[in-house]
Amino acid sequence: MMQADTSWTEQLRRARVGVEQLRHDARAAEQEFAAEIAQVPSDRRMSAINLVHYLAVRRHDVRALQEELACIGLSSLGRMEAHVMASLNAVLRVLHTLLGEPVPDDVLQPGPVSFDSGATLLARHADDVLGPPPQACRTRIMVTMPGDAADDPELIQSLIDAGMDIMRINCAHDTPDTWRRMATQLRHADRDREKRCLISCELAGPKLRTGPIEAGPAVVKCRPSRDALGRVTRAAQVRFVAQTRDAKDTGAAIPVGGAFIEKASAGDTIRFVDARGRKRTLEVRTTRGGECLCEMDRTAYVVPGTVLKLRRDGSTIAKARVGDLPALDGFLELDAGDTLDVVRGDAPGRHATRDESGQSHPASISCAVSEVFASVRAGQPVLFDDGKIRGEISAVGDDRFRVKIQGASKTKLRAGKGINLPESELRLPALTREDIEHLEQVAEYADAVAMSFVQYPGDVDDLLREIDRLGAAKLGIVLKIEKRTAFGNLPELLLSAMRHPKLAVMIARGDLGVEVGFERLSEVQEEMLWLCEAAHVPVIWATQVLESLAKGGLASRAEVTDAAMAGRAESVMLNKGPHIVETLGFLRDVIARIGEHQTKKSARLRRLDVAGSRPRSSGISDADPAA
Repeated sequence: MMQADTSWTEQLRRARVGVEQLRHDARAAEQEFAAEIAQVPSDRRMSAINLVHYLAVRRHDVRALQEELACIGLSSLGRMEAHVMASLNAVLRVLHTLLGEPVPDDVLQPGPVSFDSGATLLARHADDVLGPPPQACRTRIMVTMPGDAADDPELIQSLIDAGMDIMRINCAHDTPDTWRRMATQLRHADRDREKRCLISCELAGPKLRTGPIEAGPAVVKCRPSRDALGRVTRAAQVRFVAQTRDAKDTGAAIPVGGAFIEKASAGDTIRFVDARGRKRTLEVRTTRGGECLCEMDRTAYVVPGTVLKLRRDGSTIAKARVGDLPALDGFLELDAGDTLDVVRGDAPGRHATRDESGQSHPASISCAVSEVFASVRAGQPVLFDDGKIRGEISAVGDDRFRVKIQGASKTKLRAGKGINLPESELRLPALTREDIEHLEQVAEYADAVAMSFVQYPGDVDDLLREIDRLGAAKLGIVLKIEKRTAFGNLPELLLSAMRHPKLAVMIARGDLGVEVGFERLSEVQEEMLWLCEAAHVPVIWATQVLESLAKGGLASRAEVTDAAMAGRAESVMLNKGPHIVETLGFLRDVIARIGEHQTKKSARLRRLDVAGSRPRSSGISDADPAA
């Protein structure tokens, strides 16, 4: 019995020493971060101190101590984010008591944030910047507006009725006039509601994108649909229009002389030789109003100048040439082992070539952000188009750097695609001149403004300075964390941004996943949730939430699980799509249901229906969902 008591006492002492060390380091961190804490206003200073305490604790590997505490039957500190010192003090009080020791006075003192006030502070800060939550759950839903929403009051009304809490306007698209009309439509739609839908405008920032690419050939491909056996199930549809018609009315049609179309009648045929030298025959189905609709069961490539022969009863009754056609969007086709030059400026990208002397020249693509070329180094990775194309920088010059493509298999790189340089230290200001102009415009009607490409505390300083210049302190700010550097600097970014009364963080999982590697994304988004909860800063869970449902009308199983996880954030962002209204209702139901079982990291033990009955002798119970 004595040996068991000794072992128990030693376990208690080891646990007490471990918790005391964490508490000591947490208190010491207050001095380490004294300057940063001092700049935070008094009403948020306790949150800043709590964040600093959390950082100090997470510098340690606490897993062994957690197991020891759990074996004793005490809190393992796994839910300490919102109230660090209170959690440490509570565990220490019990350990001292179990050891029969007096509890030190400073351990008996309340911490800067109590168990109750931690959750209250986070909820209050979320209300300040994201508005009050809906009645059914604590998570607000933000919806990205398509450009046509500016002139579609029914869409906005439907989104409000389905539960949209925040309208997101992406200032990387459309125009200031379009954004203002979106805001006006929203205010008309929710003027009679008790709960006001907020507006968040996201500044574009210095997004790194590929430049233009030489246009492809001017050609129209006409192709029938076939089944698995190659049989035609739907003929190729070909529409000719009179060349005299306004170009904007032609759509994907093929322009020819007006007299040719006037002579055509249903039942006629049109013969031609396509760009590959293949003879093709079209059957005229209908003609009306300067248009001629035809069909054929063969594939054809039609180019400008193609000679068309209109035939009836075995004779040619008219001839015409195909007029100008729009060039196809250009692209570079890249394969593993290929070389690509990224060039400063905006010159059109070119395919790889070989000159008369036999010297080969690699493909090239431009990038207009000149600061990039002073920041990159050989050996660093580079990714294009959301990580679809990966490579490594092999050489760097004054106005270009060379990339060796890795792992791609005949992948197409197009203009306007994102460029990610996760290991390059890009000293780019997050707030561009254009962003400053847009900020002046949206500040008149927005409730919050999101800052893209934020990386350093100085970026936050720039935004706060502009908000102060505009006298727009009412604006909430959202730090969009999409860069690897931003994630690494998140504690400093939070401490800097907490000077502003309304603050939220957006986990931009698209670019962030490319930057840190998708295998690390789930880990990184968890860490961001913990850090923001320690700072009592609300989080917006963004990018590709129920994307398949919004765009195609059917969600994948993995997306539904992801949507349920998103309920741990204070807001979830949906992107635009033709099924966005249905997606909004679906998401609202998912996060309301999961909210009955989970709050942040804590499981809530709501009564489970499945636990309420036992099977009858027949093997089927009244509660059996399969019955």
